[in-house]
Amino acid sequence: MKRRHLVTAALAAFSCSSIVSVASASSHREAPAISRDPAADNTDLWAWVTPGSHDKLNIVASYIPLEEPSGGPNFHQFSDDVLYEIHIARGAASLKDVVTYQILFNSTGFPSKDPSDLNDPLGGGKEFFSQIAGNVQTYQIIRIEKGVATTQINEAKIAPINIGPRTQAVIAAGAKYDDAFAAGFITPFETKNGRSWVGPRDDGFYVDLGGVFDLANLRPKGTAQDGVAGFNCHTIALEIPTSELTGTGNPPTAGANDAQTLGIWASASRRKVRVLHNDGTERGLGPWKQVSRLGLPLINEAVIGLQDKDKFNASRPARDVDNFGAYFLNPIVVRDAEAVGIYKALGVPQSTVDALKHDRLDIIDTINLKASGHNIPLSATGDVLRVDIGTDSGFPNGRPLVGGAAPNKEQADVTDVLLSVILAKGTLNVSDGVDYNDKPYLTSFPYLALPWEGYSQGHGKATP
Repeated sequence: MKRRHLVTAALAAFSCSSIVSVASASSHREAPAISRDPAADNTDLWAWVTPGSHDKLNIVASYIPLEEPSGGPNFHQFSDDVLYEIHIARGAASLKDVVTYQILFNSTGFPSKDPSDLNDPLGGGKEFFSQIAGNVQTYQIIRIEKGVATTQINEAKIAPINIGPRTQAVIAAGAKYDDAFAAGFITPFETKNGRSWVGPRDDGFYVDLGGVFDLANLRPKGTAQDGVAGFNCHTIALEIPTSELTGTGNPPTAGANDAQTLGIWASASRRKVRVLHNDGTERGLGPWKQVSRLGLPLINEAVIGLQDKDKFNASRPARDVDNFGAYFLNPIVVRDAEAVGIYKALGVPQSTVDALKHDRLDIIDTINLKASGHNIPLSATGDVLRVDIGTDSGFPNGRPLVGGAAPNKEQADVTDVLLSVILAKGTLNVSDGVDYNDKPYLTSFPYLALPWEGYSQGHGKATP
């Protein structure tokens, strides 16, 4: 108790100081290797049950960071060469998947055409504009449970890029790119209850990137800048009846219960061998190898050291205790905050800083939902987003996109929450100065806002 009061008093200046925490986007370019492979880069993961009824589990997994809306002619898209997966564990004994959703993409490609034949009709790939070239990408979702794979979605359409009004008139016969148009790409599952939506959306994260990466030279609220504002990402959204995930086929029982608490994480994998052909194309061979993953926000950014970030992305949560346990117990962000002078500027005693560097079981207790009565052992601890499907979700029990204090706010500002825990043992509200998204979230599936339009909403500036 005495130690807790010491931390509270020494860090009191955090709540009003303009010198704030070390942070970064939830999982944008967070490791050296994945920064060179944006199509496989997990950016965010949200998961929560429908409030009150608890009858649906909503999962929103985003990839491809910092998509410039006007970034053509080859606009961002999911890769045909990447295996995207949503993993779901259940209970307190293990982080082994009980259900896995695999999402695979396929593009029709282009036939060989003679560029000199000007009478050849449009389409086929010899055009300058990608949107009239004729390449079509679809997706497939496969559910794996107890070793049995069943196709949930087959050759479904992906929502198009929001390029601009002229493109929209060509691809959708004049239909405006609005919520009603985007909702037309919601697809019901074929063999199980549930539905999906896949395509570009507004990047729903918010953070002062410019200040973060200048050695935490952040600005107070009112002058802090949302470095993710105006950028898009690519999203896979799933809505799954919770009765499909309890293991009994019945709805979850009301109240906190380890047995019906899920551990959810998303990943991306590439084939082990990459073969480059003389025509510039490539082909992957061999088994899938994981190259990116995300459960809780900010773990690889704020908890894992640079030397192990690539290793972290290539491993599974079930091995986190063995491989990365020391990082959770000895958070490097505290040492780094000390190194750049944050604690010294606030006059925090060295003894308090030292106490924040070691033996941080409070971090483990937070991600394992101990405060809400759950009893998840150390052996089943890992970077997964825990969701007790018998209770209303509230971070860190899930991460809802609904229920925030305003339409453009998540239910919890996860950057502030996690860094308050890591930097101050949760005794204070530590903020990065950016506390809302640049667009309101939707109140219905798929929840993230429409993507920014390339023609009128890119980051370019008019020239006088």
